[in-house]
Amino acid sequence: MLPRITVIALSLLLAGCISLDPKYQRPASAVPGTWPGASQHGAAPVVLKDWQHIVNDPRLKQVVERALASNRDLQKAITDIDAARALYVEQRASLFPSLDAGLDVTRSRTTSNGVSTSASAEGTVSSFELDLFGYNQSLSRAEKETWLASKYTAQDTRLTLISETTTAWITLAADKSNLALAQSTMDSAAKSLAITRKQHDVGTAAATDVSEAQEVWQEARASVASYKTLVMQDKNALDLLVGEPVPDTLLPDELSKLANNSIELVPAGVSSTVLLRRPDVQEAEHNLLSANADIGAARANFFPTISLTSSAGVGSDSLSGLFNHGLKVWSFAPSISLPVFSGGKNLAQLHYAEAEKKGLVATYQKTIQSAFKDVADALARRETLDEQMDAQRGYVAAAQKTLELAQKSYQIGSGDYLTVLTAQRTLWSAQESLIALQQTDFENRITLWESLGGGLNNNAH
Repeated sequence: MLPRITVIALSLLLAGCISLDPKYQRPASAVPGTWPGASQHGAAPVVLKDWQHIVNDPRLKQVVERALASNRDLQKAITDIDAARALYVEQRASLFPSLDAGLDVTRSRTTSNGVSTSASAEGTVSSFELDLFGYNQSLSRAEKETWLASKYTAQDTRLTLISETTTAWITLAADKSNLALAQSTMDSAAKSLAITRKQHDVGTAAATDVSEAQEVWQEARASVASYKTLVMQDKNALDLLVGEPVPDTLLPDELSKLANNSIELVPAGVSSTVLLRRPDVQEAEHNLLSANADIGAARANFFPTISLTSSAGVGSDSLSGLFNHGLKVWSFAPSISLPVFSGGKNLAQLHYAEAEKKGLVATYQKTIQSAFKDVADALARRETLDEQMDAQRGYVAAAQKTLELAQKSYQIGSGDYLTVLTAQRTLWSAQESLIALQQTDFENRITLWESLGGGLNNNAH
C-alpha cells in the first residue's frame, strides 16, 4: 500500500504548490491605433484570408502548393517544432515521480545449509523532488512557451515562403515581358536599320543615320541577351524556393497577360491591433512568456527543496513463493536542502532572468513597430500606385504617338533621324517603366497581405 499512498500524497502536494512567476501583463504595443492616413469611418474590415483565397491564378496556386510541400527551410522550421515539443515533454516529466520495478534473485551455497535461494521484488520512487515552490513547473512553462514560439516561427517561415514564391513568380513574368519588349524593339530597330541602309545607298540618308540606327539595334540586342539571362536566373530562384524544378506548364506568361485579380487586393481596415495576430509578433510574445517563467524558476532557487526516495516490495527465501507469502519490505528516505551560501549564484541567475525579460519586452515592442511600418509602407505605396500606373499608360501612349509622327516627318524629309532615335528610346524606357509598375502592383498586393499577418490564424498547416 505504501507506493499508492505515497503517489497520492505527492499528487496532493503537487496540486498545492505555488508559482513564483511574475504576473504577466502584455506590454504596450507602442504604435498608433490606426494606420497613417486611415479614416475612422467607413473603412473596410480587415480581411485575413489564407493564401488560397488571395492567389487566384491556377498555375501560381500549384507552384505555392509545391513550395509548401518541398521547401527545405519550411521543413527545417517544422522539425524545430518537434524538437521544442520534445524538450517541453522532457521538462514536464520532472513534475511526476519516476517509478521503477526490479526483481533480484540470489543463490548461494554454504557448508552448513547447502544451497539456498532468496528473492525480492521492489517498486521504487527514485529521488523525487516535491515542487512546493513551483521551480519545475516554471521551467516546464518556459519550455512550453518556447515550443509555442517555435510553432509561430514555422508559421512566419510559411508566410514568408508564400510571399517570396509569389514574388519570384511575378518577377519571372516581368522579366519575360521585358525580354519580349527588348525582342520587339530589336526587331523594329533591325527593320529601321535595313531601311536606312537602303536610303543611304540611294543617297537619301546620311551615314550618321545608319550608324544611329545601328546603335539602337545593338542596344536592343544587348538587352535581349541580358533579359534572357535574367529569365533563366529567375527560373533558378523559383526552383530553389519551391524545392524542386517547376514544370514549364506552371510558369507565368508575360506580365501583361496576367489577369488583374491574379492576386487579390486585401483591404487593410483601420485598427493596428490586427498586428498582434502576426506570427512574428506572437513568436516574440511567447518568448517573453518563457522569460517570465524563467524568473519564477530563478526565484524558486532561494527556497528549500525536498527530495524523496522510497521503495516497497516483498522478499522470499524462494522464487516460487515470492508473491504468495513473502515478507513485505519498505524504505522511505526524505531529505531537505536549504540554500545557505552559493556565492551570489542564485541572485545572479535571478538578475539575469529579469534582464532577459526586459530585453524581450523591447524585442516584442520593436517587432510590433516593424510590423506597423511594413503595413504603413505597403499602404503608402498602394495609395499612389493606381494613379501612377494610369499616368504611365498615358505616357506610353504619348511616346508611341511621338515616335509615329517623328517617323513620318523623317520619311517625307522634314525631320531628322536623331528625333526618331530619341522618340524610339523614350518609348522603350516608358514601356519598361510601365512593366515595372505592373510588377510593383502585384508585389504590393502580396506584401500587404503578408504584412497584415496573412490568414495563418485560420490555417496553420
